[in-house]
Amino acid sequence: MQSTFRIEKMKKQVRLCLYFFLVMLLISGLTAIPLQWELSIATRFISDDTAIGQWLAQVYLAIKETGQQHPFLFYGYDWLAFAHIVLAFLFIGPIKDPVRNKWVVEFGIYACLLIIPFALVAGHFRGIPFWWRLIDCSFGIIGLIPLFASYSRIVKLELSQEKEAI
Repeated sequence: MQSTFRIEKMKKQVRLCLYFFLVMLLISGLTAIPLQWELSIATRFISDDTAIGQWLAQVYLAIKETGQQHPFLFYGYDWLAFAHIVLAFLFIGPIKDPVRNKWVVEFGIYACLLIIPFALVAGHFRGIPFWWRLIDCSFGIIGLIPLFASYSRIVKLELSQEKEAI
């Protein structure tokens, strides 16, 4: 009885962590679409007397000019958003059955870890300031928190299911 309660509690904790991750992934993707509008708001509130303000003003100007002269390039941002949305749907599997779909959480952990070298290397070659690349890396690090929390509980659930099968 107590074991069943503990298992259900762990499943609920896994689901909460994965719902959080899924929603954050969706939001992250959806924010790629209205980029010019978002930057116009950010540049109003962040002073360009700061490094981040100067960087955002530069990015906003580039995005604005690109939108006016080459709007088709934003199709890449639409696909970025689409990829985030599709990847978020992957996590429905482990929400429904955490043990059976543990591989999805492992995949998410690997993806979050790979953000770090990718942001550092690709950002370097694209001329992204180092401090901004660290901000990009933080998305991977923050994503690892709910994924590791879920994964550790999934491993415990898996062990408890194996014990019950014996």
